[in-house]
Amino acid sequence: MNAPAQPRFTLERQRQIVAALDKLLPAGCVLFNEEDTRPYECDGLSAYRQLPMVVALPQNEAQVIDILKTCRDLQVPIVPRGAGTGLSGGAMPIADGVVVSTAKFNKIIKLDPYARTAIVQPGVRNLAISEASAPHGLYYAPDPSSQIACTIGGNVAENSGGVHCLKYGLTVHNVLRVRMITIDGDVVELGGGALDAPGLDLLAVFIGSEGMLGIVTEVTVKLVPKPQLARVIMASFDDVVKGGDAVANVIAAGIIPAGLEMMDKTSSRMVEPFVKAGYDTDAAAILLCESDGMPEEVEEEIARMTEVLKASGATAIAVSQNEAERLKFWSGRKNAFPAAGRISPDYYCMDGTIPRKHLAQVLVRITEMESKYGLRCANVFHAGDGNLHPLILFDANQPGEFERAEAFGADILELCVEVGGTITGEHGVGIEKINSMCVQFSPAEREAFFSVKRAFDTAFLLNPDKAIPSLHRCAEYGKMHVKRGQLKFAELERF
Repeated sequence: MNAPAQPRFTLERQRQIVAALDKLLPAGCVLFNEEDTRPYECDGLSAYRQLPMVVALPQNEAQVIDILKTCRDLQVPIVPRGAGTGLSGGAMPIADGVVVSTAKFNKIIKLDPYARTAIVQPGVRNLAISEASAPHGLYYAPDPSSQIACTIGGNVAENSGGVHCLKYGLTVHNVLRVRMITIDGDVVELGGGALDAPGLDLLAVFIGSEGMLGIVTEVTVKLVPKPQLARVIMASFDDVVKGGDAVANVIAAGIIPAGLEMMDKTSSRMVEPFVKAGYDTDAAAILLCESDGMPEEVEEEIARMTEVLKASGATAIAVSQNEAERLKFWSGRKNAFPAAGRISPDYYCMDGTIPRKHLAQVLVRITEMESKYGLRCANVFHAGDGNLHPLILFDANQPGEFERAEAFGADILELCVEVGGTITGEHGVGIEKINSMCVQFSPAEREAFFSVKRAFDTAFLLNPDKAIPSLHRCAEYGKMHVKRGQLKFAELERF
């Protein structure tokens, strides 16, 4: 699937940009031949692809500043890029733009075990921070499934989470300071080394802004002590409604597990032959509930969660007896996305968030949608915080299947909004969900988003046409969605 049509560049324009960037960067750091730019044509959402005009690979902050000033003066759009593991098309290039990759910013500048902080460049891998901190008994808590490859700069852009974000929070809760460069080449530091910083809290605005406000050059993250013990419960349920209700019951009991994840039968069956984690492949749903901390508190919490799960209708319960078994239980959840390739040529990973009390209701509705669209869906959830990751299975070689998968996904996101949730959790909006933003936010709210962007990027050159839909786009999207004889967003027709 190609990207939506975009304005193309002329060879003369490309030569002008390459010549300007060649003056700023070392040899080999400006890419423009197709065979060199092809690896940058998409992020993890590979259904949408677009070759960039130019790719720039700066090696230091001064070069980033020069690139931004030059692109501003030449009115060239810029797409910042980390490792390209994002799943919403946020790093997809613009045809007449420059991709600025932070891959060469891969140094851990300072690790302070006493302050429990690390200052890192944006190209440092998420897992590398924990690996460097391990000798001090510390680690970096946010753990996306792609943590072996994703970078901290990309995590900041998307406000990434992970299976332990229920207890330890998202990226925004674990970053103290960001050093970034604006489109005008100004160096701005948001946040600070302390728990609070003077002035407006622009750090929280910047984290999750998907590369639309500036380019990160340095991040200060919080480190947390590695728990003395961690154990995980694997509970099986013969009904997805019981499994969904069990999640709400655990939280209602006043328990905040380190992780609380849910997988349906389709998910466990596709991953179990790969990881051999001991999943009950006949169960309609499996919950993974982890407790960590001091041995005494872990044992108490495991006992309390076991009691709640049994009362909620669990048909089988297993508790990890050692660290190797705990990691094996988690391995299935961590490998659920790639394991989809075992049962389907392609999959479309959605990302929405709902109130926990509606988990069961939403699971039932998604099952009904499978019949509506004639496609299977494997459900993998950060159940504890209501973050859904339905994997819609399809075959891109079959005409019309990807379009049905897109419509299926949009329907799921509308369902999330309907039950009081939101269209995203940790994957961002990018290009994938830009139409769905029209479902959730009013014209006035979207204009407020644009006002924030203007404050940082008046020329709208940083990752333009991503994340925030225009009034015109929403009007067109509304015209496409007629239900029960009525147009959605009919109020937009008067504009």
